[in-house]
Amino acid sequence: MNYISQIIDIALREVHILTKNHIYAFCMVVFPLMTMFFFTTFLSEGMPQDMPIGVVDLDNSATSRNLMRRLDAMQSSRVVAHYPSITAARNAVQEGEIYAFLYIPDGLSDNMVAGRQPSMSYYYTMTCMTAGSMAMKDMKTITTLASAGLGQATMRAKGYTPNQIQTFLQPVVIDSHQIANPWGSYNVYLSTALVPGVFMLFMMLLSAYSLGIEIKFDTGKEWLKMADGNIVVAVLGKYLIHFIVFLIMAFIFQFYIYGVLDFPKEGSIFNIVRLCVLQVLASLGFGIFTFGLMPSLRMSMSICSLWAVLSFSMAGSAFPIMGMDAPLQALSWLFPLRHYFMLYQITVFNGFPVIDTWFHLVAMIAFTLLPWLVLSKIKNAMLTYVYIP
Repeated sequence: MNYISQIIDIALREVHILTKNHIYAFCMVVFPLMTMFFFTTFLSEGMPQDMPIGVVDLDNSATSRNLMRRLDAMQSSRVVAHYPSITAARNAVQEGEIYAFLYIPDGLSDNMVAGRQPSMSYYYTMTCMTAGSMAMKDMKTITTLASAGLGQATMRAKGYTPNQIQTFLQPVVIDSHQIANPWGSYNVYLSTALVPGVFMLFMMLLSAYSLGIEIKFDTGKEWLKMADGNIVVAVLGKYLIHFIVFLIMAFIFQFYIYGVLDFPKEGSIFNIVRLCVLQVLASLGFGIFTFGLMPSLRMSMSICSLWAVLSFSMAGSAFPIMGMDAPLQALSWLFPLRHYFMLYQITVFNGFPVIDTWFHLVAMIAFTLLPWLVLSKIKNAMLTYVYIP
């Protein structure tokens, strides 16, 4: 019971520190909420829409104008400009005015009617891979449909039946299915990794910061004295409030995306709660461990921020880990966000049992237990270290 009362006393001391220092309020509540609403509203359309595309129409026929209307009707593309030459359109792409342009050569309509196999070209920039690939997809679809439309008209004039025409134009019918995210929504698969990643960034930074200011303001001895020199009790009391506040914020985010935005999920509520608890514990554990390795406010926070920022690339949400080089694949296991994302993807998003991702579960628990390796060093730092700006 003495340990419990000490933990409560230290937790109350931490509440006083949190309310006195406004950095905690901003990094624990304000900035996470801003991040949550920013990403989910920024990607609220699900996919990029009406991306600017140009057209170079040298044919100026009914056929070319029909192609432009079809391209403009595509969901993700919008024809915003007509250019007199390829050079002008290319300059517009290079200046960032458009992402792509369709080139329709002179005599396209006449050559199509005569069966001389005219060619159309489309140019797109891959400076922005998402915009470039989606613009390419739309223009490829339009040019393919134009070719199929001409073939259909020709075969109809020759007396082919609709079934025969369909067989010639599309001998194999492709039935594709996008599992779990049939809308192809960027909001569903990006926000669920980016927002928790930012949350974990704040958790790591504040866990190291709260220890660093004990040395900076020379209050570490007082903190340890409240626990009778027991560093385990001191750490548990200090981070109890951190854990509760961050866990509430994690729950708010999960309720927002599933209860308000209606994101798809197959996993149970228990899987979501377990994931939130592991997210908070692993992040706090990593921050405490980092400070134990380098008991310096500046260095520990620098390492935490660097590790958290790298986590966005190593999580596997934007670029698949399997497509990376072998050393990077091995390095990805050292980032808590990677394991969080895999647990979310397998147990919450797809609803598979946790046994299918047991290694990631063990990894999150390991991050939680990392502070045990450096508790004695943290205690020594509080008793003997002098703050150096």
